[in-house]
Amino acid sequence: MDVELVTVGTELLLGFTLDTNAAELARALAGVGVRVARRVSVGDDEAEIRSAVAGALERTGFVVLTGGLGPTSDDVTKRAVAALFDAPLELDEAYLAQMERRFRSFRRGSVPASNRSQAEIPRGADVLPNPRGTAPGLWLSGGPGTAVMLPGVPHEMRGLLEEQVLPRVAALLSERGEVPTTRSRTLRTTGITESGLQDALGALEASLAPVRLAYLPQGIGVDLRLTVWGLPHAAAERELTRAVEALLPALGRHFYGEGEADLAAVVLDRLAARGWTLAVAESCTGGMIGARITAIAGSSRVFRGGVICYADESKVRDLGVPEALIRSEGAVSEQVARAMAAGVARRFGTEASVAVTGIAGPSGGSEEKPVGTVWIAVRAGEQERALGRRFPGGRREVRRRSTQAALDLLRRLVEG
Repeated sequence: MDVELVTVGTELLLGFTLDTNAAELARALAGVGVRVARRVSVGDDEAEIRSAVAGALERTGFVVLTGGLGPTSDDVTKRAVAALFDAPLELDEAYLAQMERRFRSFRRGSVPASNRSQAEIPRGADVLPNPRGTAPGLWLSGGPGTAVMLPGVPHEMRGLLEEQVLPRVAALLSERGEVPTTRSRTLRTTGITESGLQDALGALEASLAPVRLAYLPQGIGVDLRLTVWGLPHAAAERELTRAVEALLPALGRHFYGEGEADLAAVVLDRLAARGWTLAVAESCTGGMIGARITAIAGSSRVFRGGVICYADESKVRDLGVPEALIRSEGAVSEQVARAMAAGVARRFGTEASVAVTGIAGPSGGSEEKPVGTVWIAVRAGEQERALGRRFPGGRREVRRRSTQAALDLLRRLVEG
């Protein structure tokens, strides 16, 4: 079964909003055996929407749209699609009453006139209830094919997709006697470039068939997407498992998890398994390491706190770094990074610590220590290690890469 995706919104074309909806839709539909044959974004223009949907229906007979279902004048998706299906908009009194109850529950009074348009439903369409917002999803089938319309707000789209659309699609496939044909797994790596992975894995790729391998660089790491098409579920899973088992030895310690694994969560799990606690000392990263760690639920079982010692005086006052050491070696040096890691572990009484000091730019570099120069030091139990790197990119990228490298260095040390 093939479908096409149409994401609606002038903000997508201008680049002000990233089209995350299309990516989520494609992944979810592939998971139930549907192939996305084409993706297109169009502006808030009724003629453009109608043209995109008509073309999609002509090619595949099934289109999923997101966006353009709101209450304002630029929300024209519903009207454009209804015209193609010759399905005039009609006020759905039951849905309007539901909206009234929702507005009262939030103490917003009665439904504004502009929002009443969201209760206008194309004749013959199935309403897909949206408990997260006022715009319902719509499933419209008829002569041209099937059009599914979803809100553009990501969390609303995601909820309707999981609760309403995917079950209907799976049932449709079952009625046709089709089996899911797409299965994927993702291996996450860090500390190695895309070309480095290609060199390490190139000789293995042919042996992975029928599994196909895609390299997905993320800036702070490279994901490996393994995908298999055209096999029943059990056979596909066997092939994916075989491929993963073949790849892991070649990936070595660059591999840190599967799927949506977060490196910070992996580090916390490794530390918790040893009963160790953690503190961080950050200069150029300015709290990014602490933010990555505390974004993980349950991090308080391990994380004790940190110091953002941006100025040299803070390194001396708050961490006990010798002032003479900073004068002789410079704030961005292996010796100072090690002293920061020792100081923050001492201050918080932790078994593990991380310290980062560097030059994020765009100014402040020198011939000896250019912009992007970073020193990282980690301590874990009786072990200690320091790493000097020069990261490419602008200020934001240097800080992101430094944060990832610090977490990865600690993971490797804790894992032995």
